[in-house]
Amino acid sequence: MSRRARVERKTKETEILVELDLDGAGTSEIQTGIPFLNHMLEIFSRHGLFDLKIKAKGDIEVDYHHTVEDVGLTLGQAFKEGLGDKQGICRFGEASVPLDETLAQAVVDLGGRPYLSYKVKIRPGRVGGFDTDLPQEFFRALANQLGMNLHINVLQGENPHHIIEACFKALARAMERATRVDPRIRGVLSTKGSL
Repeated sequence: MSRRARVERKTKETEILVELDLDGAGTSEIQTGIPFLNHMLEIFSRHGLFDLKIKAKGDIEVDYHHTVEDVGLTLGQAFKEGLGDKQGICRFGEASVPLDETLAQAVVDLGGRPYLSYKVKIRPGRVGGFDTDLPQEFFRALANQLGMNLHINVLQGENPHHIIEACFKALARAMERATRVDPRIRGVLSTKGSL
């Protein structure tokens, strides 16, 4: 069973291509024009063991918002397509990840009901030119497009770089667990019979 997807998204503001292999080894080729976002997506790929290629062109001379949000939307669509009918997946995933003084937690449900709870206290500002409010926009777009219930909590943390990076790592680990196929699961993991 191939769990791969290739998704393109074009608007007047962005042009995005995402290729995803859910059963990869964590290799990535990321080109968004935003170095810090590239770094976070490489981390996501590596720690989730997803093979991921992203090429994005956007109006980053205006600001990074459109590109960050549209990459999240396109990646969410790729996960949705790669998961197909969700037969046999574990559906739920949870991970806590430390990074120095920071401890971040991500909990996901791939049951088809989009929701983001984002309890992250972070200083307003920038990390390498990247606004510290942009991760929330990325996570919201990803959750909405995939149909994922996503809770991200930072239990402690001071350094904005550490906070954002720990969130991406925790999400990667939680997604790896939720997308994993368990041979004991017949059909989908729901009493309704569908996700």
